[in-house]
Amino acid sequence: MTEAPKLRAPVFGKVEGLRPDTSGHNLVVKVIDAKLVVDKPARGALKPQRVAECTVGDETGCILLTARNEQVDLAKPGSYLTLRNAKIDMFRGSMRLAVNQWGKVEPASGHSFQPKADFNLSLVEYELVPVPQEVAAPAAAPAVEDAPAAEAAANGDGKEAAADSGEAGFEAAEAPVPAAAS
Repeated sequence: MTEAPKLRAPVFGKVEGLRPDTSGHNLVVKVIDAKLVVDKPARGALKPQRVAECTVGDETGCILLTARNEQVDLAKPGSYLTLRNAKIDMFRGSMRLAVNQWGKVEPASGHSFQPKADFNLSLVEYELVPVPQEVAAPAAAPAVEDAPAAEAAANGDGKEAAADSGEAGFEAAEAPVPAAAS
């Protein structure tokens, strides 16, 4: 029989170490403030939806947490939460912490720290800057000419020489394609 792989103990990080578009964060945070922003009742086959924006933090800083459905009940001001496999979502250029179906939010016990409320990572605005990609230069022509191509060029048959040496294919790739008649 094969044994199941042993589970690793989670490594908990700090709020100051969060970066845009990252995931897999394990944190212990204190809820500073919670505001319910969406409260839709159940309609037909649809489940009720609740979304709260909570300011959470630890001793290194704070960030906005988007709590959904059952997470809203746990995110009460003054409570401590353990967030497992949290991710950073970008919303209008700022970071938001979220825990989706692959993560877990549970109450934390045995913690007593004051969050550093004056360092809010959600107030830092990020901008996606495209980095230009360098285009690879075309391959250099061989230093030694091909014997059949050189003979054909000497005989005045330039088209066959270009086709044999592969130059015609390179030029055809750069030629514009005519538009189809409507």
